[in-house]
Amino acid sequence: MITARNYIFGKLEIYPNYVIAIMKEGVTVKPEYNKDLVSLANQYFKNRPFGYITHRINSYSVDPSTYIETSKIDNLVAFAVVSNNSINLTNTELERIFLKKPLDHFEELDEAIDWVNDVVANVSI
Repeated sequence: MITARNYIFGKLEIYPNYVIAIMKEGVTVKPEYNKDLVSLANQYFKNRPFGYITHRINSYSVDPSTYIETSKIDNLVAFAVVSNNSINLTNTELERIFLKKPLDHFEELDEAIDWVNDVVANVSI
């Protein structure tokens, strides 16, 4: 891990090719929170692709328009959801409608990391 940042909505851990997000229990993720992800992208991933992994340990909700804003981050090339909760699997299918990036669902964090690293390695921006 390069660094970790705590925000009002949760924690973002920055790694060489990706960010792992762990949202706080009960939070609603809003489009305006994307400014923090954009800032991290500019600071740690400028001019190179990266992935985003949301590790859904806690229960929280996401305003669907957040995904529309997230899709505008040009160098974000992969979005992974990690959860073994069947409700989150259903939510992932809904999120695919709004997020215009490659998105996949995994039960284990290691699987998501492998997938994101593979996507990042095979994309040029």
